[in-house]
Amino acid sequence: MNTNTQTSSPPPAPAIKHVLAVMSGKGGVGKSTTAALLAAGLRRTGWQVGLLDADVTGASIPKLFGMRQPPLADAQGILLPAMTHSGIKLISVNLMLEHEDDAVIWRGPLISKMIQQFWNDVAWGQLDALVVDLPPGTSDAALTVLQSLPVTGVIIVTTPQDLADMIVRKAANMTRQINKPILGVVENMSYAVCPHCDARYDLFGAGHAATLADEYGVPFLGALGLEQGLAQACDAGQIETYQSTEFNAILETIIQRLAALQ
Repeated sequence: MNTNTQTSSPPPAPAIKHVLAVMSGKGGVGKSTTAALLAAGLRRTGWQVGLLDADVTGASIPKLFGMRQPPLADAQGILLPAMTHSGIKLISVNLMLEHEDDAVIWRGPLISKMIQQFWNDVAWGQLDALVVDLPPGTSDAALTVLQSLPVTGVIIVTTPQDLADMIVRKAANMTRQINKPILGVVENMSYAVCPHCDARYDLFGAGHAATLADEYGVPFLGALGLEQGLAQACDAGQIETYQSTEFNAILETIIQRLAALQ
């Protein structure tokens, strides 16, 4: 099927070294949490990091960081991003709403315009990485990010269910069709560990993310389990305080992949 998608994108902003898009085929797989963990992990390594919440109608990034203050604007109308506790520059439509649970009822063109403004009209300054939390699926908004921003690479998040595996292939095929590199695949909610006996359980069955990554010739970045500590940190707006051995390994692989692309 010919979708008439464009493959060109603007040159990278000279002050932003890497633009990392975090994508999923469907909602509810932990894409935003993964994007937030990636931004926080890169910041801990000493990188200058920005986080652009492109999931306009389902924005959750500010909640994960405990942020509510709206961004300011300078005399030219350029937005100054909010700053998280560890120094991550953050922009999200949820910071502009009177109440964080107000619905954003916008059609596709308006959402796409907002995402482009988040790129063009925000004073990001010099960054080693801008992490972009895409909306789930392959809709207008995701296409806007992948076509309008100079994306260095895409990280795809999925879960073990066969349904998620089928849908994430759509996301992977989309990135290939518009010629954006996939940095790797993360399988979230892959398992749970009993707090009493340390037994590991595959609650949603055996995952296929490693096989999928192999089929597309990209790294399987790793599996993340269901972790009560992570859920508590997210609910408390303290995701920057959370660390895990599993995600640290994923982070190291992503950094190595970025170095290889240079």
